[in-house]
Amino acid sequence: MREPSTAKPSTTLAQGPLLRPDEAAHLLSVKTSWIYEAVRAGRVPCVRVGRHIRFTRVMLEDWLAEQTRL
Repeated sequence: MREPSTAKPSTTLAQGPLLRPDEAAHLLSVKTSWIYEAVRAGRVPCVRVGRHIRFTRVMLEDWLAEQTRL
């Protein structure tokens, strides 16, 4: 039997479903237009699925934690 890995995996669906920009905006309590602008400017991380941008809750929570440390 294999031991569970302790390495932190990259962004996967195991971290939860992918969120649409409107859902990410709701999670961060900002307007959807702010999400699009922040992604365009490279301030907020995202996953690109074709032409669509998506987020994971963990990705946004990690980003938010980093912002509070600055």
